[in-house]
Amino acid sequence: MQSVLTPRLSLVIPVYGNEGSIPDLLDSIRWLSTQMEGSFEAVFVVDGSPDQSYARLRDLLPDSGIHAQLLTLTRNFGAFAAIRCGLVHARGNTIAVMAADLQEPIELIVKFEATISEGADLALGVRESREDPAISKLASNLFWRLYRRFVMPEIPKGGVDVFALSHRFRDNLLQLKESNSSLLAQIFWLGGRRAYVGYHRRQREHGRSAWTLKKKLRYLSDSVFSFTDLPVRLLMALGATAMVLAVILSLVVMAAKISGIVPIPGYAGTMLVILFFGAFNALGLGVIGSYAWRTFENTKQRPLSIVQTAEKFGEHA
Repeated sequence: MQSVLTPRLSLVIPVYGNEGSIPDLLDSIRWLSTQMEGSFEAVFVVDGSPDQSYARLRDLLPDSGIHAQLLTLTRNFGAFAAIRCGLVHARGNTIAVMAADLQEPIELIVKFEATISEGADLALGVRESREDPAISKLASNLFWRLYRRFVMPEIPKGGVDVFALSHRFRDNLLQLKESNSSLLAQIFWLGGRRAYVGYHRRQREHGRSAWTLKKKLRYLSDSVFSFTDLPVRLLMALGATAMVLAVILSLVVMAAKISGIVPIPGYAGTMLVILFFGAFNALGLGVIGSYAWRTFENTKQRPLSIVQTAEKFGEHA
């Protein structure tokens, strides 16, 4: 018999700007709970949401019949920090993660749970099609193409928005505590037995996505500096190229001086060398500084999120 303290499935849901989708979300989760025969818990993490998402969950959860935890963070730490917070508090044998906007079908979580129960460590949703606007599709495809090219080639072409993992895999993931990193890259770096489940991504019905271009670029930057030595290799390639150009430039300046083409001896060569190597030095310092800053951030050992409230409903209360 399944222990109440160890649910068959935990579903972690980061919440930010989702007040409009809360009623439909709870209906979907209620259906999911029946599929798990009640051995289920939902872990809502309100990530400093500026709307009424927390208030709606706080009002609706007591009468929903859903076994749930409702966590609120002191401010907006970001979706991936909120997910990690939810993973820490989840107690299920299988732990799934999905967004609160219902663009991923709830039926996918049932397939994930079955896949993990059969022995997989990680189940990943792969988008086979999507109903997003053309501009959103283009931006998303470009982002994930760059991510696969420069960070983690193993990630599916359309990226990963919904996934599930075993309890043991979750424990291994939480051992990686570095900040300014990539949760998805950490998942793929850990390896394990993976399974992929295709699905159709639905159109967003409520609110606007908080996953802006600025956040995507920052996340891509954090991922590059955390999981690849590409910037260092580019710096080495630029350094080698600069050496070749410096030799060619020296020969040109010497030839011009000997032939008398340059009226002021040494002026052109000096200016070119100063400009070129000044820019190159600035680029090198920027790359090295990025690594130094991330090392400094990790030495602080700051928590990735801070729980402000923790409430339980249903039998867990």
